[in-house]
Amino acid sequence: MASTSTDRSRFPVWLSPASRRSYLAEFISTFFFVFAAVGSTISARMLTPDVTSEASSLVATALAQAFALFVSVYIASDISGGHVNPAVTFGLAVAGHISIPIALLYCIAQLLGATFACFLLWIASAGQAIPTTGIGAEMTGFGGAVVESAITFVLVYTVYEAADPRGGSGGERRRNGERRVAAALSVALAAGACVLAAGSLTGGSMNPARSFGPAVVSGNFKNQAVYWVGPLVGAALAALLHQMVIFPSPFPAADSNPTSIVTIPV
Repeated sequence: MASTSTDRSRFPVWLSPASRRSYLAEFISTFFFVFAAVGSTISARMLTPDVTSEASSLVATALAQAFALFVSVYIASDISGGHVNPAVTFGLAVAGHISIPIALLYCIAQLLGATFACFLLWIASAGQAIPTTGIGAEMTGFGGAVVESAITFVLVYTVYEAADPRGGSGGERRRNGERRVAAALSVALAAGACVLAAGSLTGGSMNPARSFGPAVVSGNFKNQAVYWVGPLVGAALAALLHQMVIFPSPFPAADSNPTSIVTIPV
């Protein structure tokens, strides 16, 4: 029995059962989010096939993404922290709240979930074209990256503020379930607002997986760098600002679960 315990202690943390459950949770939650986000765009296009752009379609897409993100973050928060976004994972890795191997595997799970969601939509919709995120005709790639960086900054900063127990939504002021709901709702509302603000400029992605999945299935990788560089820069800036300026004191130690980090406290 002693040798078994020693072997288990030497097993890499990023391959532990808890970590594997976290990867699966990220896959499922990202699948659901991208399925709703891309599916709502397909549905809006099928309902108004002769309209290339319409304000009501933007509102519907923003609401669908906000609702889906709320559910996706909530259902994964107890298991993986509910990242649902490689940019969120990257920001947490930059701030030292998640190890590099686990962060990489989180991102792989998120990208696979997004791709599988788009592939399923393509099959189920009888070959309907999968809409990809793209920048406005009058915008440059640099401008698109700046917009994506700004709205991802808002999203990731909201993640930190909603989840940090040193802030107003954490600590002992709320019970566990109330904290999870409040944090997930705050992140979802921030995402919906950013989609409304930037939807006509860049599609309001804020999420490399949200843009990567449709690009893989459609085969259209145009301006894909915008949806990686922008969100990753914005996420890193938000994480560093929060950790070095807003709350420079050490973050409370995580529990025994190596993937129980700051995104949604449990």
